[in-house]
Amino acid sequence: MDLAFTHVCLWTLLAFVVTWTVFYVNNRRKKVAKLADVATEVRRDGGGADVIIVGAGVGGSALAYALAKDGRRVHVIERDMREPVRMMGEFMQPGGRLLLSKLGLEDCLEGIDEQIATGLAVYKDGQKALVSFPEDNDFPYEPTARAFYNGRFVQRLRQKASSLPNVRLEEGTVKSLIEEKGVIKGVTYKTSEGEETTAFAPLTVVCDGCYSNLRRSVNDNNAEVLSYQVSYVSKNCQLEDPEKLKLIMSKPSFTMLYQISSTDVRCAMELFPGNIPSISNGEMATFLKDTMAPQVPPEFRKIFLKGIDEGAQIKAMPTKRMEATLSEKQGVIVLGDAFNMRHPAVASGMMVVLSDILILRRLIQPLRNLSDANKISEVIKSFYVIRKVSICQY
Repeated sequence: MDLAFTHVCLWTLLAFVVTWTVFYVNNRRKKVAKLADVATEVRRDGGGADVIIVGAGVGGSALAYALAKDGRRVHVIERDMREPVRMMGEFMQPGGRLLLSKLGLEDCLEGIDEQIATGLAVYKDGQKALVSFPEDNDFPYEPTARAFYNGRFVQRLRQKASSLPNVRLEEGTVKSLIEEKGVIKGVTYKTSEGEETTAFAPLTVVCDGCYSNLRRSVNDNNAEVLSYQVSYVSKNCQLEDPEKLKLIMSKPSFTMLYQISSTDVRCAMELFPGNIPSISNGEMATFLKDTMAPQVPPEFRKIFLKGIDEGAQIKAMPTKRMEATLSEKQGVIVLGDAFNMRHPAVASGMMVVLSDILILRRLIQPLRNLSDANKISEVIKSFYVIRKVSICQY
């Protein structure tokens, strides 16, 4: 009798849990669908955003400015609005400067203690060769690059974008994309105050970098780790002929030194997976001093050692390669390092994303509104085809 009563209680409890779970899930789905319907009505009435951009790095901020200049209402959600501290994205090629000017953002490279770069100085086996950016009569812009602190550049782009009244730049962490029948309707995110909320728009752009948490829910491409970029900054010093990036053909791979401000020099090198010295216990510093420093030409070896001797923060970051793939889902596009990655030594990542933004902007411009998911899907397919040709021009 007691055993039967226990079974009845357990089955009753299980039935209650299952019923509650089904009710909760269905209610949640109805709530999301209702919110999406409300968001659609809001957009029809002239409110809400036309585009949600996840990430306010170089790509996200530049895209927000470009679309807002065309009259679109843009909602940018960025995880951390503080000035980024990065060891990549510090070198803008001449072609990148041209693309930046086409977007009306060339002034964002000014006033950040940026340094002019006219080419490379290549060192190998005690010999030196100078390589300048080529003069081209058809190139309508001064053929010089710029080196700078990435975080300063990003902050200028954010300020420029947020200066437009139809850009809403918000600090928050996007948790997931809201999907309905294969169409992305918006995002779920946590505000800086910790509140869980949602945002809806006809087009969502995932532009949250190489560590994107959203990429896997949109594309099936995976990043391949090629090597590790090890880097630090030597402060209060200046290279001889600072307008030339120093490229040393060292072993096991190359070493680079370049001026990123009037007083600071970036020292970087590539190491391959398998036996990377530990940074935390001092092995890396010893390796740099004993193995890498002797391969650096004497005229700037002191600068290379200065940062190590003064306890500069040494960082190691994986360099990745990832082919661009087109998502089958509608209402969403991926850009920047979340979409396509290449070796950072060629310094083309920012140039490529700026090219992508120009293409996407031109394709979207003729659309009166973005509420037709099929039209947006066709635009994205066209973008994917056109970009393969366009990036080769720069």
